[in-house]
Amino acid sequence: MKNHQNSVARASDVLATPFSSNLLPLIIQGIIVGFITGLIVSIFRWIIDQTLKFLTFIYPLMATNWLLLILYVIFTLIIVLALGEILKGHLTDLVGSGVPQIEAILMGEHSMNALQTLWRKFIGGLLAICPGLFLGREGPCIQMGACVGQEVADICHTPEEDRHFLLGCGVAAGLSAAFSAPLAGVLFLLEEITFNFKPRSWVTALAAACASDFVTLLFFGTKPCLYLPILVNLPKRSYAWLIPLGIIIGILAFAYQYCLLSLRWLYSKVGKLPAIYHSIIPLLLVIPIGLWNAHILGGSHVFINDIANMSPKLDWSNLLFMLGLFFVIRFVFSMVSYGASVPGGIFMPILVLGALIGAFVAVLLIHQHLLPANCYINMVVITMAAYFGAIEEAPFTAVTLLCEMVGTVDQALPMVVLTFVAYVTSNLLGGQPIYAALRREMRFPKAQD
Repeated sequence: MKNHQNSVARASDVLATPFSSNLLPLIIQGIIVGFITGLIVSIFRWIIDQTLKFLTFIYPLMATNWLLLILYVIFTLIIVLALGEILKGHLTDLVGSGVPQIEAILMGEHSMNALQTLWRKFIGGLLAICPGLFLGREGPCIQMGACVGQEVADICHTPEEDRHFLLGCGVAAGLSAAFSAPLAGVLFLLEEITFNFKPRSWVTALAAACASDFVTLLFFGTKPCLYLPILVNLPKRSYAWLIPLGIIIGILAFAYQYCLLSLRWLYSKVGKLPAIYHSIIPLLLVIPIGLWNAHILGGSHVFINDIANMSPKLDWSNLLFMLGLFFVIRFVFSMVSYGASVPGGIFMPILVLGALIGAFVAVLLIHQHLLPANCYINMVVITMAAYFGAIEEAPFTAVTLLCEMVGTVDQALPMVVLTFVAYVTSNLLGGQPIYAALRREMRFPKAQD
């Protein structure tokens, strides 16, 4: 017994020597990446928000003034030409959200000029999103963050084995700043891009995400970016509807993936129109939609608030028709927008579609007396998470993102259940992590061993 007691290790034998960790320099660099990314993304967000507000002002005027409409069409054609110049020679780096390109870089299949990509993605993203294309801001924010990470690594002469960590910091910081959601930013990096849960990866990413979120607080305040107050919890008897609803959402998620992955091929069949000018199609087609209802243009978190504020007690048949019509328009033009060779993301368009699904189902159940009317917002929130989680095949990111965006964790359990069922359904149908699928679609060279 005495020998055994003498062999017991002391705390000093187990713990590391104070200040011997080599994490600190990387954490400091991650914080720098976060601050710079937060500043860039905050400016990007602010410009988009102000421009989309302007669209709700200018479109009603154009509806009654044909001269103003003609001038706007001419201005749109100028945007097409300007966007073509931005994309020329850099199409592979700039097209879409930029997440597949970052994945390819981390896998050794691709490389990018960070400074060129950064300013071109910033301006190109604004030229595509501000006129009202159904694109999300988060994709460009993520790629711009990765560009910042690569530049910081170059400036700080970061060791080769740590350079990818700083790119990851930029990814987490970009998503964090886009939605004021630092935890979701880190989880997205770990769950969908790196699949690396080692402390060296997530600690540095968390430092960057928190730093970028702090900058967005200075610009936009502490209120969650999609604040939807949930006043009551979903009753237990309503949980029975989560299984069939999850299956339906999973089917719709697979349909979204299938359509999205078909669009680039369809666009390639458009006559002799160069890919850098494909934007002329969605930019012109979106004008009639804006003349009809400018509030549905863009990503758009404002439209989600409009959906959440609808009264389910109105004429339910007309409300269901309107919600269904909104869904079809948003679905089709999300595809038309993203399929064109333009910078822009898919997060917000997916969340809008998820909100419309939830609103449609909630109205139907409420008028069949299967759901309390005060649970309308609950359904809107949890279906956003489920549709996003199934399409992205990132359920942890989906649940965390929605909890951070709407400012509550009260509905975490039904959100998890619905997201899980939708995810499994889409996966069984053949769904794949969407960014990995988009990366394969881009046909980057195989990584070298």
